[in-house]
Amino acid sequence: MKKFIFTAFLSLFYFLYALFPLASPRAGNAASPETSPAVSGYAYISDDTTFFYTAKDESVGLFLLPKTYYVKILEASPDFCKVEYMYDNEHARKLVGYAKTSRLTFVDYTPKTPYPYAVFDVHYRLEEESKDDSFLNQITASCAYYGDYKIGSKTYCYVLRGDAFGYIPKPADLTIEENLEYAERQTQTPPPEQESPKEETSSTSPAQVAVLIAVCLLVPVLAALVLKPSRRPRIDPDD
Repeated sequence: MKKFIFTAFLSLFYFLYALFPLASPRAGNAASPETSPAVSGYAYISDDTTFFYTAKDESVGLFLLPKTYYVKILEASPDFCKVEYMYDNEHARKLVGYAKTSRLTFVDYTPKTPYPYAVFDVHYRLEEESKDDSFLNQITASCAYYGDYKIGSKTYCYVLRGDAFGYIPKPADLTIEENLEYAERQTQTPPPEQESPKEETSSTSPAQVAVLIAVCLLVPVLAALVLKPSRRPRIDPDD
């Protein structure tokens, strides 16, 4: 009898659980670079200390990525992201390398101007000058700017000249225009407030309330039946 009552009580519990499920907190969906950084998207360069690396190694920094511009994310990992930088055109060529994940600000849009585009002329003058016009005593070459590289107090820039990459002293009159797209987006569209986890609530019908009241009245009765001692007379083994 007790086993039957216990089984009925357990069935009643499962019935109540199905009728009035417990609310569970809603899990947030914000992704962090360490867990699930954006893939095949873009990341913003928020400062002027973010290096473009040729490998996942901080000792092989090629140049500093220009502040306020972007890199395209090809692969993401907690330490380094594989990125694409610059265009393919007449003067420039895209590069594929790496940037530290912690230095990147991932965005959910495609920027209008992800990379800087600065082409400038470099003039080379021969030491020996000749009055003969058939001798070229000055050569001019066009270079595409990629980023700065600082050694002590001197600043060089990494450039593509023709088909060759290399460093040259940064021209004093070379300025890279600041990209205002990220700042404008932050001003126009404020970041959504992160909602605190809320418990899911569901409306309760009058019928459910009535069933719940009835069950609450039955629970003490069932408990009393389970705990009630047996009235069977004890059998004396000597009889």
